[in-house]
Amino acid sequence: MPPAGIAFEASYNLLHEPLIGWRDVALGDQHQGSLPEVLAALAADQVRDFPRLRVHQRHPWHAFLVQLAAIALHRAGQSEPWHSADDWCAALRALTPDHPDDAPWCLVAPSDRPALLQAPVDGVMDDWEISVHTPDRLDMIGTSKNHDLKRARMRIAKPEDWLFALVSLQTQAGSNSGSYKGISRMNSGAGSRPGVGVAQKGNFGKRWFTDLNFLQESRKLITKDFGFLEANGIDLVWMKPWNGVSSIPFEVLDPYYIEICRRIRITFDGLRFSAYTAKTPISRIEENALRKGVTGDPWTPINKEESKIMAIPRSGFGYELISKFLFFDGLYKYGATQSVANWPDGVILELICQGIAPDGNSKTSGYHERRVPISPKLRLRMMGAQRPLLAKLAKNRIQAIADMRKLLWNSLALLFANGENKRGDDAVNDRASRFAQPFEQQEDARFFDDLTLQAEAEDGQQDAIYLQWLLGLADRAEAVLRQAFDAGPRSGMQRYKAQSAALSRFHAGLRGGKKPPFPELVVHYAALRTKRASVSEGETHV
Repeated sequence: MPPAGIAFEASYNLLHEPLIGWRDVALGDQHQGSLPEVLAALAADQVRDFPRLRVHQRHPWHAFLVQLAAIALHRAGQSEPWHSADDWCAALRALTPDHPDDAPWCLVAPSDRPALLQAPVDGVMDDWEISVHTPDRLDMIGTSKNHDLKRARMRIAKPEDWLFALVSLQTQAGSNSGSYKGISRMNSGAGSRPGVGVAQKGNFGKRWFTDLNFLQESRKLITKDFGFLEANGIDLVWMKPWNGVSSIPFEVLDPYYIEICRRIRITFDGLRFSAYTAKTPISRIEENALRKGVTGDPWTPINKEESKIMAIPRSGFGYELISKFLFFDGLYKYGATQSVANWPDGVILELICQGIAPDGNSKTSGYHERRVPISPKLRLRMMGAQRPLLAKLAKNRIQAIADMRKLLWNSLALLFANGENKRGDDAVNDRASRFAQPFEQQEDARFFDDLTLQAEAEDGQQDAIYLQWLLGLADRAEAVLRQAFDAGPRSGMQRYKAQSAALSRFHAGLRGGKKPPFPELVVHYAALRTKRASVSEGETHV
């Protein structure tokens, strides 16, 4: 039976104990440090990465460290991050002055006291249950077939594994079957929290430093635009007692509030950690269906047409979504960390997109991460008068890929139908779709490298580069079609008929039609025919 209350002493204090492992930039040596020591190392750009951090925990951990630093600096009236762990420790302790034992910074604390990302229990714990014995079980990842990440496998776990899982759950989890509510920084309970930012290529510490500067510079604007309190807003949400039936109004929050969404208490019995959990049918942050996740989150783009945050599709951050975000004016409002302006000349940037795609029914479609390089020349064109041209180039390529995939699909369907038109045959259509999928995947992978090559070229060269790309696109599509020949008809006559019909349809689609999808190719092939005819005529006269 669960106890009426948990009376453990505060322990595993992140302000003093070396609970967090990280590797340095210089040699990759591993270090163990406290939270203030990690923040000091980040300020000195000494942190390369955190070895025990799982991939889907990268953005919530980064956001937690940046938001926490921004809150501490703001409260202290400080503009530059400290390089001393002692200074960071004093600043963090100043955020919780009523707790001299540092309970709010401990993984384990008495249930009536705040612990790190764990609200004090308001009342007894009769409705709580102990159900979590491993940090990966505590984490927010849930998959219908347990295939993205195996759960409850971390039997031998360290305190930092529980820390990372706690940050992941409390700052990016969605709703779960109505018994548990999700975070405020998502569109709906079945949504997700995207992490999108522009960063200079480098280590973990470099991005932390620049994002921290962006947050400090944007504080007043975010406060005004999203209705936060200018001063004395709630920033560490876990400091407030929670009985599970009350919510905190959005309007009393600090713009960089670090939230929690679940009632959890971590315990340690001398041998292992466990976690008590309780149902949370009421959101910790007051729900507002009209908000749609629009909270001023520095890493979340806002879809201006639909007045909601960017949704992560099941397929992840594809080339079409990223193109709309980078180049199409008026579609998205950038967050504080997503601007390509105000960077030093000559730096190589990258767009970092991270997040978990929802799949409904409290499940996910997996974690997605994509990094798109932004060269200095491309960045200048994105900032200047040529931005509409970039959007046009991207649109042309997106449409060309769609048209080429359609042509490839039609040709594959003809192949699998033994050279006959069987548009209503579901089996044929499914096979065509399955065999056409690798084509779009490979174009997705190379899309931005190819687009950058054209975008950086001089005006007189762009058309030639686009034509060469179209020719390559056709070659790659035809290669996919020919690779499918082995899966087509087996008998000699049918095989010849099906392959011939598929190739004829494919080549005819490249060269003409009532409304040719590739007019540049039509002109190119016509010029080649004219040139060959001219050469042939000359040879005849000779």
